[in-house]
Amino acid sequence: MKANPQLKKFIEPYDQGIQKLTLELRNFITELVPQANELIWDNYNAVAIGYSKSEKLKDAFCHIALYSQHVNFGFNRGAELTNTSVKLNGKGKLIRHIKVKDFESFPKEDIKKMIWEAVQISEKMNNELIYENNTPKSIVMSISEKKMRPN
Repeated sequence: MKANPQLKKFIEPYDQGIQKLTLELRNFITELVPQANELIWDNYNAVAIGYSKSEKLKDAFCHIALYSQHVNFGFNRGAELTNTSVKLNGKGKLIRHIKVKDFESFPKEDIKKMIWEAVQISEKMNNELIYENNTPKSIVMSISEKKMRPN
């Protein structure tokens, strides 16, 4: 799937390393789950990108969030994952994440297994997601006027 043209604009304020890492993680997800839609939020404190087999956040199985020094790779229902060979951070009811500083040290094989489990959890919650999405989209969901992050 081709990224929404605005995504490049949203990540431009971040340094080159964060931009590169973001695109590497994006490619990792979209190659692994090519039928997933990409839902983009240009938020107040971070750019957030969710991946869902629908166009709804509630169906998202994982996400990326950009910060000035790192990128979070998260699972929207990470607290429900059972195949967690990678220690996930977070104290909330559902969301869990890991901080990623470079793609080389990103635990790709372990995360692949966790993504597939997260997709299954999402599909169990919404049976319509089981059907193939033949036209995945990269969609800007919202843009915050005010930003608190790199200029």
